Amino acid sequence: MDLHVITEEAESRREATRMADGGGRATRAVSTFQRFSVDTDESLCFEPCEDNLPSPIGAEDVFKVADTESDLVTIRSQLQGKVTEMENFASHLEEIFLTLEENFGRQEQNLEQHYNDVLQTLSQRYDDRAAGLEEEKKGKLEALYKQLLACGQAMDASKELIETAQDVYRCHDKRLFLKAVMPAIRRIEEFADEQVDLTLATSLEFNAPLADLSDVKTMMDSINIVPAPSAPVINPQAPNSATQTSLRVCWSLFSDDTVEYYELYYRPVLEDTPADRTGAPHAFLSVSGVKVMETHCTVTDLLPNAQYELWVTATNTTGISPASEKTLYMTGDACCSRISESLARLASERIARLIRTSLSPVPSPPVIKQRECTSCPEAALIRWESGNTNPVDSYTVELRETGTDASESGIAESVVAVPTCQCLIQLQTGRRYLICVRAVNIGGPSGRSEVITVSTTGTLFSLLEDTAHPCLSISEDGSTIFYEEEELPISAMALEDNNAFTRCVAVLGDLIPVRGRHYWEVEVDDGTEFRIGVASGDTERNSYLGANNTSWCMRHILTPSRHKYEFLHNGWSPDLRITVNPVRIGVALDYERGTLSFFNVALEQHLHTFQCHFHNHVQPCFGLDNPGALTVHNGIEAPNYTFI
Repeated sequence: MDLHVITEEAESRREATRMADGGGRATRAVSTFQRFSVDTDESLCFEPCEDNLPSPIGAEDVFKVADTESDLVTIRSQLQGKVTEMENFASHLEEIFLTLEENFGRQEQNLEQHYNDVLQTLSQRYDDRAAGLEEEKKGKLEALYKQLLACGQAMDASKELIETAQDVYRCHDKRLFLKAVMPAIRRIEEFADEQVDLTLATSLEFNAPLADLSDVKTMMDSINIVPAPSAPVINPQAPNSATQTSLRVCWSLFSDDTVEYYELYYRPVLEDTPADRTGAPHAFLSVSGVKVMETHCTVTDLLPNAQYELWVTATNTTGISPASEKTLYMTGDACCSRISESLARLASERIARLIRTSLSPVPSPPVIKQRECTSCPEAALIRWESGNTNPVDSYTVELRETGTDASESGIAESVVAVPTCQCLIQLQTGRRYLICVRAVNIGGPSGRSEVITVSTTGTLFSLLEDTAHPCLSISEDGSTIFYEEEELPISAMALEDNNAFTRCVAVLGDLIPVRGRHYWEVEVDDGTEFRIGVASGDTERNSYLGANNTSWCMRHILTPSRHKYEFLHNGWSPDLRITVNPVRIGVALDYERGTLSFFNVALEQHLHTFQCHFHNHVQPCFGLDNPGALTVHNGIEAPNYTFI
């Protein structure tokens, strides 16, 4: 049978089925679906599918699927309700934000208006007072001027009388003398009888009446006067805001008033009690109240399935607002309460499960950077790397004292909650400690880092390679610096790091920032010109050590006749001569005394001491003025003669 015949047979069967049903629906004896099969003789045929074939899904599975779909619908509706609440809350926050902006703008305008009014009043008072002083000054000057004119006239009259008396005295003619002397005498007597006021016509002091600034004080006080708030408005009861014994009440304050706290009052309304004398349908029990700072409150210990009347007042430093309009809230029944509690418990369990599953794994141990760790007789600065891809909340530094025979003490100490990758630890002088670090996060502490040994017998530091001049090289152990004779290319001299020295071939040391006593030694050669001492961390990189006010150093200069030594600070050095060239130089820094001393270690000879109060922390500095090398020895105990 070919494919064409099979198709025709299938069409005839469908037509017969439709005819048998009178144009209606197909009978259940023959399915409208066909099964396609391949026989062994490679012929094709279609066979009808029976309707009574077993269903691949059992009845129980169908009910389970239905229950699951019902649960999904319920959860979806709950989530939609939560989303609606969150959107409403976001809208409420936006309204509060806008209200705050408006209130701030209004308060700013009020303050600016008060400010302008006060300035205007004070300016008016100043102008009035200045005008009064000007008038008073004018009156005093006029009175003094009149008195000055009167004194001038009196002096002119006396001068004229004196000249007249002299002329009469010089007259040799007796007749003329007798004729002129009597009028002169009368004029002199009249002038003598005149009273000349030699006291000042006015006072030199100006009247300084007390200024009446009561209105200004009133205006200033009005700035701080806060009006009593207006009446709040209680919001209607929201869905899911009540349990069997509690109510969540929210209210609003539609004004820019300042409020310190709110007082919510409530009392139950009992419907089964007789009416009171006023004809009210209910009787009220005693009023309860609660004081809150927010515009919402949850009232507990209430009667189940009961109606409560609530009102609220606002209070500030000025007074209490009128009470809001009374609003009725309803507590839930026991069934609703149990459902709410069950949902809350399930939600809390799910949240706790989510938190437990999202906890970060325990971090890996940190890596201590032993080369960058520094110490002194009083403390140690430990630095490390996190080395973690997992989040780290803090670090814990563990230390244990050890004896000289490497025996560990039974007492261990810890410094916890260290936020960064370094920690300054106070220690005891002349001890040895074993120190390690742990990283801590919410998952717990990591394992210990590699243990390092820290000694507090002396000051230990390393050289800061980022401050080294490009012509300097530092040995692998970090104790020796070299200045090679060969010149570097210009490209190597183009420094990208602004922290490196550019003129003086020098480098700084990383001294622990502890204001105590520090000692180290420097080994040099006779043929090496060097500069050793201390400098501030921010000392000029394009200047020579000792040529500025932030560095103090001992300098060795080779001359044709002798070895010259200078002790430089701010470009000045005292005139000193050193007869024995020191090969190993001790440097003693004492913050408390404000001294920096240099010693010839071989002879235990004091060379020079700078007297300076170091206000900021300083760093050891080492420089070479000609090709050569010098070696730094630190971590050693200071000799007895250094800090006397």
